[in-house]
Amino acid sequence: MTIRSHHELEITKTKLHQLQAQYERSKQEPASNPRVQELSLRSLKRWINRLTEEIIRFEAHARVKT
Repeated sequence: MTIRSHHELEITKTKLHQLQAQYERSKQEPASNPRVQELSLRSLKRWINRLTEEIIRFEAHARVKT
C-alpha cells in the first residue's frame, strides 16, 4: 500500500482512527475465547502500525518536495 495523494492521506487517517477505536473496544471487551481475542488484537495492531508507517512516509516525502 502506498499513499499517492492528499485525498488518500485523509482516507487513510480516517481508517487509522477507526482501527484504533476498534482496537481499544476489543481490548476492553471480555473475551469469550482469549486466544481469538489475542490474535484479533495482534492483527489490528499490525494494521495500525502499517497505516501509521504509510502516513509518516507520505508526510515525510511531501515535506521533502516542498
